[in-house]
Amino acid sequence: MLQRIQSVFLLVVAIIMVSILFLPMWNKVDVNAQEVVELNAFELVYSSFDEAGEFTPMATVDTYWISVLAILAAAVALISIFTYKNRLRQMQLNTLNSLLMAGCLGFVYYYSTKGDQMLNPDTVGNFQIGFYIIAVGLLFNSLGNRYIRKDEKLVRSADRIR
Repeated sequence: MLQRIQSVFLLVVAIIMVSILFLPMWNKVDVNAQEVVELNAFELVYSSFDEAGEFTPMATVDTYWISVLAILAAAVALISIFTYKNRLRQMQLNTLNSLLMAGCLGFVYYYSTKGDQMLNPDTVGNFQIGFYIIAVGLLFNSLGNRYIRKDEKLVRSADRIR
C-alpha cells in the first residue's frame, strides 16, 4: 500500500492539510495606523499596537470552516490510502478531496476579502504560505489520482490479455 507512489502523494496531501492548521494564511499591515489583520485556519484577528508596543485584539471572526475542511481533506486522503484494493473508489475519494481543498481555498479567499475591508483600503494584503500550500496539496492530489488511473489501466489491460 505505501510502496505505491500514489500512496506517498496522498500521504503528502494529508500532511499538508494538517499543517495548514498551524500556518498563517493571509495578513494585512497598515504601518501608519499601526493595525494588523491576520487570518489563520481558526480566526481572523484585527489588532492594533498599544502604547507598550504589543498587539491588542480589537475584533475577531471565527473561521472554523477552513479548519473543518482541512481536517476532512486530511481524513479523506488517509482513507483513500487504505482503499488501495478498490481503485475506482479511491479515485472517487480523491475527487471529493479535490472539492474539499477547493472549498478550503474558497473560504480562505472569502475571509481574506472580509479582512481586507477591515483595514485601510489603500494597503495591500498578502497571502501567506498557508494559502499556497493548499494549492500544492491539490497538485499532489491530482498526481495521486493520475497514478491510480494509470494502475487501473494496467490492470484492465492485463485482464484483457488473459
